[in-house]
Amino acid sequence: MTVSRSILVVEDEPLIAMMLEDFLETLGHTVHTTCDTVKCAIDAIDETKQGDVDVAIIDVNLGGETAWPVAQRLREESIPFVIATGGHVDPPPAEFANVPTIEKPYTVDRLTPAIEAAINA
Repeated sequence: MTVSRSILVVEDEPLIAMMLEDFLETLGHTVHTTCDTVKCAIDAIDETKQGDVDVAIIDVNLGGETAWPVAQRLREESIPFVIATGGHVDPPPAEFANVPTIEKPYTVDRLTPAIEAAINA
């Protein structure tokens, strides 16, 4: 059985975000917040109390901006995260090379291993 987690979703495509939220809730998780921009995500992280978010799933490309500032802020706050990509992107910066990655389109069966890999990293 999967442990229920509170998850920050950072995804700029509304339909993909809704699908991801549905998958996460089906798996027994709670979506803490959904953000569609770098600013929204960083603000959400800054407003989050310690322990409110167990893990984040961040899309690499947010409306033309890269999500690396979000990844850096998550790392500073010791919040584990999964990098989501639609493929056809440059490899992550070296400091994020070992972060678990999940490719779109998401499937519900690939979410749990990615989340657990991030938490156990």
